[in-house]
Amino acid sequence: MRWILFFGALIGPSVYGREKFFGDQVFRINVRNENEISKLSQLVNSDNFTLNFWKLPSTLGDPADVLVPAVSLHPVKSFLKSHSLEYSVTIKDLQALLDDEDEEMQHNEGKERSGDNFNYGAYHSLEAIYQEMDSIVADFPDFVSRLEIGHSFENRPLYVLKFSTGKGKKRPAIWLNAGMHSREWITQATGIWMASKIVSDYGKDPSITSILEKMDIFLLPVANPDGYVYTQTENRFWRKTRSRNPGSPCIGVDPNRNWNASFAGEGASNNPCSEVYHGPHANSEVEVKSVVDFIQKHGNFKCFIDLHSYSQLLMYPYGYTVHKVPDAAELDEVARRAAEALASLQGTKYKVGPTCTTVYPASGSSIDWAYDNNIKYAFTFELRDTGHYGFLLPANQIIPTAEETWLGLKTIMEHVRDHLY
Repeated sequence: MRWILFFGALIGPSVYGREKFFGDQVFRINVRNENEISKLSQLVNSDNFTLNFWKLPSTLGDPADVLVPAVSLHPVKSFLKSHSLEYSVTIKDLQALLDDEDEEMQHNEGKERSGDNFNYGAYHSLEAIYQEMDSIVADFPDFVSRLEIGHSFENRPLYVLKFSTGKGKKRPAIWLNAGMHSREWITQATGIWMASKIVSDYGKDPSITSILEKMDIFLLPVANPDGYVYTQTENRFWRKTRSRNPGSPCIGVDPNRNWNASFAGEGASNNPCSEVYHGPHANSEVEVKSVVDFIQKHGNFKCFIDLHSYSQLLMYPYGYTVHKVPDAAELDEVARRAAEALASLQGTKYKVGPTCTTVYPASGSSIDWAYDNNIKYAFTFELRDTGHYGFLLPANQIIPTAEETWLGLKTIMEHVRDHLY
């Protein structure tokens, strides 16, 4: 049975909201054989429980993480017990975590408005991230520039930081993408931290200095600004864009199923209410099309890295087929060295492999598009953790996560520097 059965799960347009999650819990459900896969599929595809699946199993023995509303706790437990599915409760008081997150974020931004410097160990609003991008440009005007590559569906600017020592020359380039799935807050936080890391280390760290002497780096820290704002105002666990779907009450498209790479194939849904709805056509989402147009117009990108969370994975193409890419051996070797570098700091272990067989089939993804458009070094990081906090990774893990990810990322960029094609 293919794991894609899980993706039939429908999430309504406003099942969850910032209003409150009193009594809601997160379950971790174990599946050990084909029969249990079938039973879990029944649960996922049931309309009776209004479940929100955070993580789906990729192999036997790999658990599923699911947010269970308070009203569904008893029937879901009964279902699991009657079908002999083992589970544990990984988050017993979801609202308490959300309250802590909100309180800490408000306190931090209040301090910053009073004149404190930007706190890279905290989560931030879109406005605060954009202001920090401007501050970095102001502090390093000869080295960093801010580009506006387009606007979101709700007309928010898509800002990219360009790091270049090339004096206007169009040099080989690296694209760093973060925040495509809006609820994955650790990615936006890691993205803006990396901007600061690049400017602070250039001229001091021989590695990043040598990379920037040969290549430019483009960083998009919030690839889905509408969704990110929505997670902070309405629905903390919103994943998709905020575009309208004619004929459906359900909002948004999964931007990582919207790229023109086996579009609408396995691992994506044609139902607008699905978390993995691929959209009406490839590049239908202006957030995706803006990146595609910019990269194609530039014409000299050699590396595309996309930051997601969670699961601690480092993957390369393909997601839309089990067939290996021609460069699979090299990409695997680079990814394994990057994972080793990442683990060297704090021992954080990452699983490495092609998307399709490491997690599940997924068509229309960013790195598959990049690879199929002659950007050989295409990788996805799934950052911390493996499910204890899931999308609610505490702010005190932002800097440790960013620091270790940087070591993995730098290993990849060094390889690209030394193997320009």
